[in-house]
Amino acid sequence: MSVSDAGEFGLIARVVTRLGAPGPPAGPGDDAAVVPTPSGSVIATTDLLVEGRHFRFDWSSPYDVGRKAAAQSLADVAAMGGTPTALLIGLACPPSTPIEIVDGVADGLRDECALVGAVVVGGDMVSASEVCLAVTALGELAGRTPLTRAGARPSDVVVLAGTVGRSAAGLELLLAGVRDGPLVAAHRRPSPPYSAGPALAHAGASSLVDVSDGLLADLGHVAGASGVVFEVDVAALRALVPGVDVRHLLTGGEDHGLVGTLPAGVDPPPGVAVIGRTLPVGPAGGRPEVRLVGEGIPPDLRGPHRDGPAPDGTAGPARGWDHFSH
Repeated sequence: MSVSDAGEFGLIARVVTRLGAPGPPAGPGDDAAVVPTPSGSVIATTDLLVEGRHFRFDWSSPYDVGRKAAAQSLADVAAMGGTPTALLIGLACPPSTPIEIVDGVADGLRDECALVGAVVVGGDMVSASEVCLAVTALGELAGRTPLTRAGARPSDVVVLAGTVGRSAAGLELLLAGVRDGPLVAAHRRPSPPYSAGPALAHAGASSLVDVSDGLLADLGHVAGASGVVFEVDVAALRALVPGVDVRHLLTGGEDHGLVGTLPAGVDPPPGVAVIGRTLPVGPAGGRPEVRLVGEGIPPDLRGPHRDGPAPDGTAGPARGWDHFSH
């Protein structure tokens, strides 16, 4: 079996098994780790961006790349119900890289951090064959319990903060040669709803995840971790994000909206919308999954989406981003 056969999430599961997972409150399998300390706890998460894979300088300015690099890690902290405090940056680049590229990336990192009151506190630089950015984000919970993927309960409602599908639609336009417009801008520079993470924690949310790989894929992780079934109302999604193809809404990543669950009867915070409901897995033999309800669902997305690799250990159907199947 190769890495491609296992798929991204099958590969993660194998590595975590060999390393031995740490105890609660959160570790591998959530958007970020929560590390206990004598004075409380620290949220920690890391992301890696590679030129040609995650960004292209003929599509995005160095400033956009810096904003995007910071956003995807800061969003992971928000998805735990936390507030970002600091970034550590690893930068690898060819020696011939124009200094203006490094300046622009640094400016973008700084300005995205400023949106949440975080700062870049250190990092490392090395030479490489292409530009790579390794971003580690740290954050705090201010005494709150972290929002993990394992907390959803039957009878909860499914909620979404921010947007989905716009970045994927923008990428499709870029591939077709379009270089301007709001969807292209959404791909170049996402706008995560940072404040919604702590707001949902205050409201009593039971689970939360950053939509980085696609709504079906990421909500599928929550279903698997929580042992529940989600029903997602496609019409509600269309109403929230008009003008975007339903396939992008369901499988497109990198908008970094936040999706999770709230107890029924709890008013969602401002900017958070209900898009579905949570059900028990049903009689013996039932499995955690995501189901879609409504009209206009593409045929290959109509069936239930289940988290993790297929029973034979290979990657499942491509209903979201998987780094080792694209």
